[in-house]
Amino acid sequence: MIGSISLSAPDFTFHNGYCRALRVCILALLILLGGCANLSDITGAHFTDLFSGDEDEVEIDEAELAELQTLAPIKLLWQVKLSESKTAVFLPVYDNGALYAADEDGRLIKLDPATGREIWRVDTKSQLSGGVGTGGGMILLGTYKGEVLAFDEAGNALWQSQVPSEILSPPQTDNGIVVVRTGDSRLYGLNAADGKQIWSYQGVTPPLTVRSFVGVSITRGAIFAGFPGGKLIALDLFTGNVGWEATVSQPHGVTELERMTDISSLPIVDENQVCAVAYRGRAACFEISNGNQIWARDASSSAGMVMDNSHVYISEEHGTVAAYDKSSGAAVWKRGKLGSRKLSALMVARGTRLIVGDDQGYVTLISRQDGSLLSRAPTDGSAISSRAEYLPDGFVVQTHKGGLFAFSLQ
Repeated sequence: MIGSISLSAPDFTFHNGYCRALRVCILALLILLGGCANLSDITGAHFTDLFSGDEDEVEIDEAELAELQTLAPIKLLWQVKLSESKTAVFLPVYDNGALYAADEDGRLIKLDPATGREIWRVDTKSQLSGGVGTGGGMILLGTYKGEVLAFDEAGNALWQSQVPSEILSPPQTDNGIVVVRTGDSRLYGLNAADGKQIWSYQGVTPPLTVRSFVGVSITRGAIFAGFPGGKLIALDLFTGNVGWEATVSQPHGVTELERMTDISSLPIVDENQVCAVAYRGRAACFEISNGNQIWARDASSSAGMVMDNSHVYISEEHGTVAAYDKSSGAAVWKRGKLGSRKLSALMVARGTRLIVGDDQGYVTLISRQDGSLLSRAPTDGSAISSRAEYLPDGFVVQTHKGGLFAFSLQ
């Protein structure tokens, strides 16, 4: 049944609008062991990372690394150490003049964003798997046991709620509703005052999916979420009713492995359109009011995309960053040779720059105008899987080893 979504300022109404033999053997074994549920992530990376040595994988040569070493360094402001993350991906968040970060061992900390000085620390006594989300004076976390934990800005516990399965992304809140996405791609709307469940949504899930740490995007009373099978869904924030459903990418191929085309990154939204990109699929933009397609083009990304006033930028597979015209999808520029074949999500920085991290622990600044490399800095050598986060004087990233590194953009 199709519901409706009313958005304020302005108002909108939503409506319906082979692989090699070894791979097949591994896939069959995993399905026999796990049934038709979402496959567990054995190594802590995406399921597809189990299959290394793809025919189209390109080695990083010495000339590429030598060129990167000539880039100007990015100034480090401060660094803080949390615990190593075995499987979870955490995103530090700047909100209301403070920086919040968490780790898998259950620590939540509040920091001075200018100096990295710790203001307070809370031991949640839980194994955290999703965070940090903020909004409405709350700091929100998720656990492997499906617990949603809410704290105030002083670190006091507000409430705890329970959903049926693990939470792999930061809970989000807007207009008195906390939206939680679980590892099986279900969505839950909770009352922000007490954590009680208001609504739930479950879409159709293919037999085989990528283990994803993606959450949801919320704007003006609507939730936008990408799902396995290449679907983009718009839901009403207050009721969970579906406003429209659009197809970003259609599954292709014979085996379930070949047919994986999951949206494993956040949709991006502006005043007029919402865009998403699928792993092994396409990138596409749709009218925000009704889900009608504006443009689509072949692209593949598990990290995701960002946009500015003119362009959409995608962290594509095999270490490539590409820019496309936001209104037409026309290619503008493409840049590889970033020293890694697995990039993080991008961040649009002040001026004309993009920030990207990689699985070698480097952060790189790229020109939004032509894709040229501007500057680069190391962290602790471990992967940066989540996007950089804004700070008043620069940006901060969190590594898999638990390092928080703040850099200047001056």
